[in-house]
Amino acid sequence: MNRITIIAFTHKNVEINTIGKLHIDATELKNRLSHLKISLGLTELMYLSTCNRVEFVITHQTTINTSFLTKFFTAFNPEWLNNDISWAAKTAQVFNGIEAVEHLFNVAASLDSLVVGEREIITQVRNAYDECHKIGITGDTIRLLIKKTIEAAKEIYTHTQIAAKPVSIVSLAYRKLRELNIKADAKFLIIGTGITNTTMTKYLSKYDFKNFSFFNRTYGSAEKLAKEVNGTAYPLSELKNHNTAFDVLITCTGASEFIVSKEIYAALIKNDTSEKIVIDLAIPNDFDPEILNNNKVQLISINSLQAIAKENLNERQQEIEACNAIINRNLLEFKHLIKTRKVEQLMQTVPKKIKEIREIALSGIFLKEIEQLDEQAKDTLNKVLGYIEKKYISLPMKMAKEILTQELE
Repeated sequence: MNRITIIAFTHKNVEINTIGKLHIDATELKNRLSHLKISLGLTELMYLSTCNRVEFVITHQTTINTSFLTKFFTAFNPEWLNNDISWAAKTAQVFNGIEAVEHLFNVAASLDSLVVGEREIITQVRNAYDECHKIGITGDTIRLLIKKTIEAAKEIYTHTQIAAKPVSIVSLAYRKLRELNIKADAKFLIIGTGITNTTMTKYLSKYDFKNFSFFNRTYGSAEKLAKEVNGTAYPLSELKNHNTAFDVLITCTGASEFIVSKEIYAALIKNDTSEKIVIDLAIPNDFDPEILNNNKVQLISINSLQAIAKENLNERQQEIEACNAIINRNLLEFKHLIKTRKVEQLMQTVPKKIKEIREIALSGIFLKEIEQLDEQAKDTLNKVLGYIEKKYISLPMKMAKEILTQELE
């Protein structure tokens, strides 16, 4: 157990935009991770990378200290300067043994996530393992660890309410939008193409909404997002001149004043008197609330969504005790699993050893005595030795498993 280690960079110890330093491009993944494993003499390696965490799961036969971490990050990125290597070695969180297993259980169950209960992480853990397994850098211990990690996470999502209610602003906004029975061919006018609106757009695109017009101060950013979803991009300065009808307006910028003023909104709708849906996810707000006085608007504001998110998050926090109980039980089961597996691996050598002893006895030590036996006696002797051989292999394994089971209880 003490040879499992996790080296972690998460939102808890690193700025999210800094975590990007540790991401590996998919095209470089095999070469870089294989090089890392060989350079450090690691037994196994798994690499997990998401938008707010990078974690290395390793099994090894060495001491994890500053010297090891320095060598680790030197091999991880040969282009890094000494300052980068020193930063990584000092900043990394290191979990060893059962503490590492518990950490990974918490990660997959989203208890360690930026947003508790967002279950996408379980898929990310599984996919990370599959990718590293294909590369050929994982082994039996990490296989068992991930198998048990996924089992524990699934049990938590199934038997607790940790993921029952959404707490991310984007998912709440999307659910509110769906409650309004928006049609599949609805026209979306999206102002701002930062992280929030990009995520919102991907939600919408995932559920087959297709008609998007993007406005952003940096036109290149709007153009990039538009290409991803076959939308149309415009510079923000052209918003007042936009003459295409829309059904839903989504806005999230960092402006200090209203982006959608009364004048801009009047220019956008012209003579259109139909009700519009406005989702304002900006702080401070982008949408002038005075527009509501003279127009038919269903407003979904960041303030109302934050209140719901806070309430849902409080409910999720109440579930953590139940989640911890499940994790603790699975930790005990994993300890037992590893002990049993070690016994099985040791016992795999027994059949060969028994056959060697038998061969030495029959063809060496007792050869003269055996040659004096008739064929029936020789046949009986072989049967007796075969029976003893099988029992000698199976009985110790059975006894070892019984001892391990008693320890678990």
